[in-house]
Amino acid sequence: MASTLALLWHCSLIVLVLAQPTHSSTVQIQKPKDAIAEQKTHPSSSHTYIVQTNHLAKPSQFATLDRWYSSMVATHSPRATSSSSSRLMHTYGTVMHGFAVRLTDDEARRMLRTPGVAGVYKSRVRYTQTTRSPEFMGLNETFGAWHDSNFGDGIIIGFIDTGIWPESASFNDTGLGPVRSTWKGRCVDAEGFNASLCNNKLVGAKVFTAELDGALTPSDKVGHGTFVSGTAAGSEVRGASLSGFSSGTAHGVASNARIAMYKACNTDGCDEHGLVAAIDAAVSDGVDVISMSVGVEGSTNPQFYDDVVAIAMFGADRSGVFVVVGGGNSGPEASSVVNVAPWMTTVGAATMDRVFPATLKLGNGAVLRGQSLYARKANGTGMLPVVLASCGENDLTPDKIAGKVVVCDNKQSDVKSGIYVQSAGGAGLVAVEGTERLQEAVPGQAFILPGLSISDTERKKLEAYMSSEPYPVASFVFSCDTVTGPENRAPVVAGFSSRGPNSVVPEIMKPDLVAPGVNILAAWSGAALSYPDVDPTRTEYNIMSGTSVACPHVAGVAALIKKVHGDWTPAMVRSALITTAKITDNADGAILDSGGVGSATPLAAGAGMVVPALAMDPGLVYDAGTQDYVDFLCSFNYTAPQIRRFVPELTKCRTALPGGAANLNYPALVVVFDGDTSVRRLTRTVTMVSEQPETYNVTVAVPHGVKVKVTPTTMVLKRQKEKKSYTVEFRSETVKPAGSWEFGHITWMSDEHKVRSAVGLTWKA
Repeated sequence: MASTLALLWHCSLIVLVLAQPTHSSTVQIQKPKDAIAEQKTHPSSSHTYIVQTNHLAKPSQFATLDRWYSSMVATHSPRATSSSSSRLMHTYGTVMHGFAVRLTDDEARRMLRTPGVAGVYKSRVRYTQTTRSPEFMGLNETFGAWHDSNFGDGIIIGFIDTGIWPESASFNDTGLGPVRSTWKGRCVDAEGFNASLCNNKLVGAKVFTAELDGALTPSDKVGHGTFVSGTAAGSEVRGASLSGFSSGTAHGVASNARIAMYKACNTDGCDEHGLVAAIDAAVSDGVDVISMSVGVEGSTNPQFYDDVVAIAMFGADRSGVFVVVGGGNSGPEASSVVNVAPWMTTVGAATMDRVFPATLKLGNGAVLRGQSLYARKANGTGMLPVVLASCGENDLTPDKIAGKVVVCDNKQSDVKSGIYVQSAGGAGLVAVEGTERLQEAVPGQAFILPGLSISDTERKKLEAYMSSEPYPVASFVFSCDTVTGPENRAPVVAGFSSRGPNSVVPEIMKPDLVAPGVNILAAWSGAALSYPDVDPTRTEYNIMSGTSVACPHVAGVAALIKKVHGDWTPAMVRSALITTAKITDNADGAILDSGGVGSATPLAAGAGMVVPALAMDPGLVYDAGTQDYVDFLCSFNYTAPQIRRFVPELTKCRTALPGGAANLNYPALVVVFDGDTSVRRLTRTVTMVSEQPETYNVTVAVPHGVKVKVTPTTMVLKRQKEKKSYTVEFRSETVKPAGSWEFGHITWMSDEHKVRSAVGLTWKA
């Protein structure tokens, strides 16, 4: 063990950002303007390379390192048009020694063989790091949704979660004015929580559940509530990172929005009575948005009238509060999505274009790619024996794993598994993410010993090697890099993200959409210790994955929309998010599904990836209110007493939706064919929210064997808030297997807007 760890060293907290040197934390020596001219005249096949040197090996004939570097360039990469010294784009002399220069691939190989050169690296494109997710969603500080909404200034997001750590820099109120006079919330003084730390950013903190030790405090002992609050509405903080990973500026999606925390969860979970009390208080206080990353995992959704949280959220919607919830982490199982009522916006998790690469080199020379937040660098740990284990605490004994790399076969390995492995003398850990097919979607984990997480695809390669080799061995490589850019295909729907169809009402498509939810950096609680007996580490920022992380991204976007469109109903906000979502990735291909094969269907991705700029100006929206939802509930043949749980003043169902639940004015359409009918007709009503008259024409895409007729095919809308209705007739002309699903879309397009609705079609026996 000691010999293995001797090969490791701590990763630097500084990130080189060669593409944008003015933002780099490294010491930079700016070259004269002729160096810039050289960049414009380089051979078309060249790239920028970083040449790392051992400065102690400088030959004595060179008076300075710069002269040595210039000589190397002149020798291995001569150019007739410029001097070798002017071609040095940067030189490095603090965190490492060396220089940057344009080279062809052949020149780089020759440079690598030069005495005194430690390494030659092709410079990948990197960006100034933040939580990265706002930029990945297209938000920009100088124009668009952030600029138009003043970063959501004044909008209040209520978080129902594990509490908050007000000491975090992400909750500073620099530049924010007072909260609006109609706000009724407050911060409560309690054990371990200083209400005086509340300010114009953190404008409310209340508690509705006690910690396990009996303490009744809004303080966050878990970290989750602090994290989601910072993700949605955290203030700008420079220099944020987790052990050097994702280093840069952290800020929430709506960084000028205000935060109110309603603590209803502790380390044991979230009791429904506390959740309902928190929802009630949030609406009473006057929040604009509720973000709740809470759900019942691995169980069937109850009928709406038996779901007390769904009932409470109906009341929030009725009061004009936009509700956004996580869809759950039980994917890729079908019908695993939770929080499925149509008055809630249900969010799935997807990746962004950032990974934390680590590799495992096998004894047969194969290299497996994974991700890791292990904060020590190693360019090969030496070959170590590899053993398979269940990674339960009782299974990890020294006689089985001491000095070995342990491969956890339970497909649910985490940091705690690493603690068990280390305690038993294990030399390393390979955690298998059994739900993830693609490496980009593997969550990084901050192991306390050498360890990495691999996808199920890489697991199969590892198991094939181990079964063919009586004494399998492997070596770790940790670069401690944060790699961002188009080489990482994104978004990809995470395999763990819960899937449709909706188990209560298949006619309502869930999840609604996806947002960044894999390897996200955000604020953390100083009181949160996951394993205090063995790992007392505290951190100001953490990296997490889950639909819990995706949910607050959409809450932040909703705050931006509410700032600009304060008169919109919750259904209008939801419609804007859904109909403008993106269905392609950064390679202009269909969004991939890490939990399945090929591209993601609406049962995994909903409408697609949230796009804030488009959601601010959707052109048309699908609106719905209390009476629409009552008619929807009446279509289930709920009794009057059951429906009065939602609307106490109701006496009886007077109307129901013609054609059933599928005719709720929802921005996605689901058609259920059964043995009795092969024709379904759905009606939708759109409301114009743009200011200028527009003419919309319809385009339709449906699977083979289904005919569609839309009436009318053209809609002319002349004034804001004008409404138009259309009818869609779906005709199944072939018999398809019971339970099968196929997909398409209906899109209304004008010269200025594109309003897209996903279509799902399923067949019953």
